[in-house]
Amino acid sequence: MKLNMASMALLAASLSSTSSLVCAFTRPANHRGALTTLSKLHFSTKEPTNQPNKNQPAGSIRRHKVLKHNTATLLSRASKFNGYNDGALFSTTEDVSTAMNDANTQQVEEEVENLFPNKGKQISDLPPRMRFAPSPTGSLHVGGARTALYNWLVAKKGQLDFSEGDGAFVLRVEDTDLARSTKESEDSVLADLTWLGLNWDEGPTTPLAKYGPYRQSERSALYTKIANSLIESGKAYPCFCTPEELDAMKAKMEAEGIPPRYDGTWRDADPDLVKAKIEAGDPYTVRFKVPAGARVVIDDAVRGTVSWDAEATVGDFILLRSSGVPVYNFCVAVDDASMGITTVIRAEEHLTNTLRQGLILDALGAPRPRYAHCSLILGEDKQKLSKRHGATSCNQFRLDGFLPDAMINYLALLGWNDGTDNEIFTREELIEAFDIDRIVKSPSVFDMDKLKWVNSQHLKRMEVEEILDLVEEQLGFMGMIKEGVDEAKKNEFVFATTALAKQMMETLQDAATNAKTVLGYNLPATFADLEDGSEAKEMVKQGNFYGIAMKIIEMYESGSFPMPDSSNLLAAFMDGSNKAIVEDTQVGGDEASYPQAYKATMKSVAKEMKVKGKNLFHPVRLALTGEMSGQDVTKQMSLLALASEDDTVVNAEAAGVVTIDARMEKLKGFCDSIPEEFRASEQASDDATNKSTDGKKKSKGEEESSAAATAAAPAVADPLDGYEGPPISALDIRVGRINKVWVHPEADKLFCEEIDVGEDEPRQIASGLRPYMNAEDLEGRMVLVLCNLKARNLAGFPSHGMVLCASNEDHSVVKLVSVPVEAKIGERVTVPGFNFEGEEGAPFAENKVGKKKVFEKIAPFLQTSEYGVPTFGGRPLLTSAGVCTSPINKGSVS
Repeated sequence: MKLNMASMALLAASLSSTSSLVCAFTRPANHRGALTTLSKLHFSTKEPTNQPNKNQPAGSIRRHKVLKHNTATLLSRASKFNGYNDGALFSTTEDVSTAMNDANTQQVEEEVENLFPNKGKQISDLPPRMRFAPSPTGSLHVGGARTALYNWLVAKKGQLDFSEGDGAFVLRVEDTDLARSTKESEDSVLADLTWLGLNWDEGPTTPLAKYGPYRQSERSALYTKIANSLIESGKAYPCFCTPEELDAMKAKMEAEGIPPRYDGTWRDADPDLVKAKIEAGDPYTVRFKVPAGARVVIDDAVRGTVSWDAEATVGDFILLRSSGVPVYNFCVAVDDASMGITTVIRAEEHLTNTLRQGLILDALGAPRPRYAHCSLILGEDKQKLSKRHGATSCNQFRLDGFLPDAMINYLALLGWNDGTDNEIFTREELIEAFDIDRIVKSPSVFDMDKLKWVNSQHLKRMEVEEILDLVEEQLGFMGMIKEGVDEAKKNEFVFATTALAKQMMETLQDAATNAKTVLGYNLPATFADLEDGSEAKEMVKQGNFYGIAMKIIEMYESGSFPMPDSSNLLAAFMDGSNKAIVEDTQVGGDEASYPQAYKATMKSVAKEMKVKGKNLFHPVRLALTGEMSGQDVTKQMSLLALASEDDTVVNAEAAGVVTIDARMEKLKGFCDSIPEEFRASEQASDDATNKSTDGKKKSKGEEESSAAATAAAPAVADPLDGYEGPPISALDIRVGRINKVWVHPEADKLFCEEIDVGEDEPRQIASGLRPYMNAEDLEGRMVLVLCNLKARNLAGFPSHGMVLCASNEDHSVVKLVSVPVEAKIGERVTVPGFNFEGEEGAPFAENKVGKKKVFEKIAPFLQTSEYGVPTFGGRPLLTSAGVCTSPINKGSVS
């Protein structure tokens, strides 16, 4: 068969690099013969000879020996390469066969013409065909996951809008980085996408789909065909410049102050010279012929109009390397066109690639897809997100206990919002609301605390039963459950662990770490070992702890202290209808159950020891659990009982289990170390009660009269009785003045406010007040501002603090808390009965407020009285000018 110039060029390139191509497009551990159903597998029946060419001068030496490429020879050669599989070899062999058989120019052009399904169509009228094209060179990271999510959302919404057609989410593996691409990385990326629930309609697992195969390493025949067509049509050409010549060309341009680019040496070369060099076996690349004066202009959905002077910017760029391997941009353009991709959403770092890809698509006569280049995701230091910022790979987030739905919720917010202040979306809500025209141009900052908050909101919406398997997985990661254990007992322990932590969980991992804390016992060996100034040491110094702890030891040793019922260890976690209890203030069990027996015992101890409230609960908690705070004690003791059974499923060593017997022994030693001065509480208040107004001891008649009056007076419950949360002084609530208000540019329900809180610069705060108030009503108002919240982005706006408002029960009415007009801007709001001075009364640091969920614990006790006074546990919020007020009675403050 007589070959034309283009076919000869491509044939020579293919033959000269057969060995490198076999290695280059081999993927380790692929299924044997994966492409046998996809390729025609034509092979030439005539082996090339090594006879001199009739046009070759006599006596001249051929510079390149043409390889014999029959099947047996190539199979033998390829089998020596690590990771060889014959599917990749067949693809390479087809390249050669196709180049030999496609001599007819018209046939090539017709075949190429039929490769592009969108040719001649209006992209905007087609069902969205979106693609995510990862390189299998590592794990799937946050940026790639967001790109995949945005494409997936558009595709899924399109499938709802277009009941028929080729709309799809396409997964394409771009493994042209031959040195770094691995099968292990590809498997990892696919596993991460599966975990996120971003299931693809077409991809490597669907090789027989209409537009497959979906690995670039398996599409080499197509790239050869397209390159052939571009040479035939005069839009590409062979370039024989050596590396040394190209280096010299670059140095010369740099010396002249010209941006280096290829100077077109072989652009219009003599065809006879090209033919001679090909026949001589000289290596060459295939370059794209950039049209003179060409400009590429795109209307980017995120960045607006972007244009390039193609000729001045890139020059004639390479399509095929001298090895015959296609370059990245050529593969991407060909794949987008041949797979019918309608829209490309990707990171802004790919924006410059659009120039080359657009030129190739134009040369092929294929319509360009719509582009949307998303801004980078930054770390909190405003630098590009990387490993130094902590977890960035999706698999690490799975190991750390994040929910897939929470991850995609948060990833969606990194550069997009729906125009409201809503930040929590289900998967279905995201599909419905997502629109690429609402992707913001400014970079997003990855905020781990915000991600945890989003995750906690999704966890709150789920029932205990829905997350049991996920919590069990976390317990498994920490080695806390033995292998081969009784399934029923394992389920009981997982259930108790989950129910115990459900209310406070930010991540699934929190359930496992909380269980480990509960099963351990961190009471120091001696009083001296307590940290000076710590809450525990100060509490012991008050004197109540010693007597209460000794009472618990005495009752335990006598068998009178209530312990969980071994026949019903889940009683504390179940309500009357056998439904899981997740509220820490609610305890399960009937009248005869362990929780009720414990409650009755505490009442008895309180009466005997003459203590109540935190003076009782804090010592009891420290004695039994070794901690000053935590969940309900009966639930903790029940979990410990489950982990202490003879046939327990818990790995005691990995979980750090300290049994109740061991705790009592350690508690004895601790109590023995408490100095005498801290073994009894002061009775000054009791003594004062027994004295008359003149300071003398009351007579017997006076005591009886006082006792009778006390008995007749109704008991008033203190709202803070039983409160074990952080002190109100942990919050830095200040008086502020709103200087300026404007509507958030990206969120319809948010106001942006500039508020003076007594600092050098006013703070910027975003609030959801727009549905309730007018901007003009807010400007100049004095308000209460919670200042020690960590700064975070709300729909792209940096917000640092929160304006406190009063609202009715269903939050249909929201009003600002009114501040006395003579209050000082920047002064701290106080509450009677709490210390706001010195180190003890200092507000918590921003990180601690967020991580310890301080405001969330205090918020239920922030309410307005029947007279509209904002209070904490019934105590008013005060400024130097008096009490704050609100127009809402018996409401909440948040």
